[in-house]
Amino acid sequence: MISDKYCVFILIPILVLCFGLLFQTRPLERTFYDFFGAAEMPKSFVINASAAKPKLVVIFMHGLGDNGAGWMQAFEEIKNPNICYVFPNAPGIPVTLNFGMVMPAWFDIKALNFDGQEDKQGIQKAAEKTREVIKEQMQKFDLTSDKILLGGFSQGGATALYTAMTHDEKLAGVIGLSSWLPLHKLFVDQNEGHNLKKQDCAIMQYHGDNDMMVKLKYGKMTNELLKKGGAKASMKVYPGLEHSSSPQEMRDVKVFIEDLLSKI
Repeated sequence: MISDKYCVFILIPILVLCFGLLFQTRPLERTFYDFFGAAEMPKSFVINASAAKPKLVVIFMHGLGDNGAGWMQAFEEIKNPNICYVFPNAPGIPVTLNFGMVMPAWFDIKALNFDGQEDKQGIQKAAEKTREVIKEQMQKFDLTSDKILLGGFSQGGATALYTAMTHDEKLAGVIGLSSWLPLHKLFVDQNEGHNLKKQDCAIMQYHGDNDMMVKLKYGKMTNELLKKGGAKASMKVYPGLEHSSSPQEMRDVKVFIEDLLSKI
């Protein structure tokens, strides 16, 4: 019979693997840090433009339990030499949905439904941190805010959408992969200064119709809410795609970004 001590050693890696399969999108790029996180946000991963001053900066935020490294690799395949790509890393915080386990997260996740309990304080703190990254890139390259494109996957996309829709200055655009708009009721009721007409840039959502984590209906509800509120929002849906990305989706992201670049 296996002793309790050995059961613990067997159980821990199984739990880690299960949580990894639940939240991650790039399983071969998991690290110890991904699961247990760090108290402070580590330095961003960056793909530099070929010139000293890029024409556009893309800030793209990873999903829950992930880090920026995998998305940096994905954007290496679609990069433009006139663009600088920045991939911030979320700090490690306890995640309620994950039984309080500490992992990289932009804010706490309490439920997986559109009208579930939300971490308002954490979401707004994440938006302020994202604004710091925007300001840092503007100052670094002497760019105006309309040369900054904000995006992300899943929770990172949710952070990007909320940050953009509460940002005082116009951005170049927003991309949200498998994501949703947090605190949407504040926008519906126009409470606390929330107004969907505040951001006048193009917003592009991408979502798989087989996503069981952030269901397609939540992406569609976000898209409908944005358009109804006056935002310039569009959406692409990918048949069979789960809570992940795909080569076709990334090609579409490239087309969207380069279309914005051509108008600068």
